[in-house]
Amino acid sequence: MADAAVTVIGGGVVGLAVAAELSKTQSPLFVLERREKYGQETSSRNSEVIHAGIYYTRNSLKAGLCVEGKHLLYDLCTQHNIPHRRITKIITATAPGELTDLERILKLGNENGASLSMLTAAQVRSLEPHVVTLGGILSPTTGIISAHGLMDFFAHAAEANGAVVHTHCTVTGLDRRAHDYLITIDESGRRSAFSSEIVVNAAGLEADTIASLAGIDIDAAGYRLHYCKGCYFSVPNSYRSVVTRLVYPVPCTDSLGVHVVLDLGGRVKFGPDVEYLPNRLLEYSVPESKRTAFAASVRHILPMVRDEELTPDMSGIRPKLQAPGRPARDFIIREESDRGLPGLIDLIGIDSPGLTASPAIARYVSSLL
Repeated sequence: MADAAVTVIGGGVVGLAVAAELSKTQSPLFVLERREKYGQETSSRNSEVIHAGIYYTRNSLKAGLCVEGKHLLYDLCTQHNIPHRRITKIITATAPGELTDLERILKLGNENGASLSMLTAAQVRSLEPHVVTLGGILSPTTGIISAHGLMDFFAHAAEANGAVVHTHCTVTGLDRRAHDYLITIDESGRRSAFSSEIVVNAAGLEADTIASLAGIDIDAAGYRLHYCKGCYFSVPNSYRSVVTRLVYPVPCTDSLGVHVVLDLGGRVKFGPDVEYLPNRLLEYSVPESKRTAFAASVRHILPMVRDEELTPDMSGIRPKLQAPGRPARDFIIREESDRGLPGLIDLIGIDSPGLTASPAIARYVSSLL
């Protein structure tokens, strides 16, 4: 017998959700996380939004898993006291040409199950008097959540089922044998190996690296990831009363645009922008030099914001399957038997709405077993 029934590589929100789900029926189950604690990368460096499922291609994994995950998340939050707010969201058109875009977004979002409604400019202003608008869309099921609270819930649920979360643990080898996988790990300089019948690759920023260790040609498979950094700026507490919900612009080609973000403490932030990083650089600084461009983007929505009011806040790095300037790609969630790797499930390019979709992704992975 193998040492583990299932090994989940990656202790972000998706890996932990998968562990919580699979540990109901699979044991022993290990979660391997290279950082000192789970959830230290993409999962804790984002807008913490429960997305409605608006923008994603009809019948894509992103669309279906986002909508399913949204409903599962609200149920989990209510049942287990995970901090959250169903805060709602407005997408505002600020130029005449964007009104046609709103019609397209409304149709797509409602086909996906997002329950959107169109708003006139007067209706937007009645909800958010300070927002620039020629009309908008209301998303009543958009919310915000404590990402750390959610990850703590998944981790504790997995551990209660007997799963073990190993931190400071980097996977350096993944070799298919006759009936299992030999996984080589490095724990703070100590190397060892163990066997696992099933491997779930939920390694986030390094998911393509793990796939490559298993022998997959990541370029031929379309698995190569690109690191995309997004920065946030915050404003003084006086802005807490300026907006009461999330406000997004009409999205551009490669992102949802710099938007108004509220956290559970009521702080107002703006972001993220889009910056592809060279050489897979993990670099999280928020340069002061971005302030002017950020302020100009922000003023399309809230014209009273002055450059000097913006303070560098945080940044995150997202694993994008699409290269700069290329069309958005769907999640890859795939069991690799046809590549001679039975029992390996790859999760590649799990960017937004990965947090929202996490409990639905876990169920989807379970179905692949």
